[in-house]
Amino acid sequence: METARRRWLTRGVASVGLASFFSDSGHEITTSLLPTFVTVTLRASAGALGVIEGISDALTGVAKLLAGPLANDEERRLQMASGGYLVTAAATGAVGLAAGVWQAGILRALAWTARGVRSPARDAMLASLAPREAYGRAFGLERAGDNMGAVAGPLLAAGLLAWVGIRPALYLAAIPGVFAAVAITAAAREARKLRDPVKRRFQLHLAGIRETGLVRPLIPIAAFELGNMATTLLILRGTGLLHSHGRSVAAATSLAVLIYAGHNLFASIVAYLGGHWIDRTGPRLVFATGAAIYVTSYVLFALISGGWPLLVIAFLLAGTGIGLAETAESALVATLLPEHVRGSGFGLLGGVQSFGDFASSAAVGLLWTAISPTAGFLYAAAWMLIATAATIRPRAIAG
Repeated sequence: METARRRWLTRGVASVGLASFFSDSGHEITTSLLPTFVTVTLRASAGALGVIEGISDALTGVAKLLAGPLANDEERRLQMASGGYLVTAAATGAVGLAAGVWQAGILRALAWTARGVRSPARDAMLASLAPREAYGRAFGLERAGDNMGAVAGPLLAAGLLAWVGIRPALYLAAIPGVFAAVAITAAAREARKLRDPVKRRFQLHLAGIRETGLVRPLIPIAAFELGNMATTLLILRGTGLLHSHGRSVAAATSLAVLIYAGHNLFASIVAYLGGHWIDRTGPRLVFATGAAIYVTSYVLFALISGGWPLLVIAFLLAGTGIGLAETAESALVATLLPEHVRGSGFGLLGGVQSFGDFASSAAVGLLWTAISPTAGFLYAAAWMLIATAATIRPRAIAG
């Protein structure tokens, strides 16, 4: 019995990782192609792209805040996770049907809202499947699966763009999402074997969350998220820098997407290794390292003027930063909060992440359009620097 309790890599934990892999493979096809689809096919601006991504992130945050307390009930959380993955798949594939930028924005927002509904449910379910002493590894595996999907997705996007064109490639993005729904259903089946039969009502549990000490660490996390812009803006920056020396827009897009795949491969490896690091030392140092690496990445994005070597370094540094920071954030919530308020805690974390991402994406996109991309990236780098400084203060992040 004790041996079974200590085993962290179970069928349920692995199924959650597979669900993240398949789902991210699907919507990263759309993420990779969206900058070109919005700015070339639909003839909109970088500012429009930033607003679309920002609004989508904001709706994700609202969905997470509302869905988090619902996910405190174990049976309901399993249903929310399965349904959320299916809706995300359908809306992601439907983006290719958009004839105007407003339609693309609505479909993107619907997909991201469904992601918001499912995320606290998935994370709370994962915490129930993994032993406490292995939360870092379990969430590191989930983040690794998510980021490996973000490797497969851009590679598929680049191949599909060359093979069938941009709209059919967007349609096909729905297929991996169906496999994700199957995988999360398998994880839910394992979670049901361990579930607490007590049914819980919808409650925010704000007082209980405050008593756990989660509020203080959310301050540097909020600063980090205010600098954590949508990756579509990184791809757009890469496409603009590579659209030179006779390269067509399609060729520049494909090359930027391939470099972005390398970003996600780094994020996957770092998330898995970072999870082991968290289980040994706690999340504070891991989070601070991720934020500091992002400062360097964004400064490079701001200042480089051409050539792919520095662009590759900037993308890989961003992948390293997100792999460390996101894993640390999730492990922190799972460690600090007891089972009966964990859904609310993940919802609150998700709300902070999404509202910060909304503000960051919208601000960077508008600065990009009004002034220059350099201004947008330096703005984001300043927030990452604030997050680093806030984290290294004593007791800013537990551990």
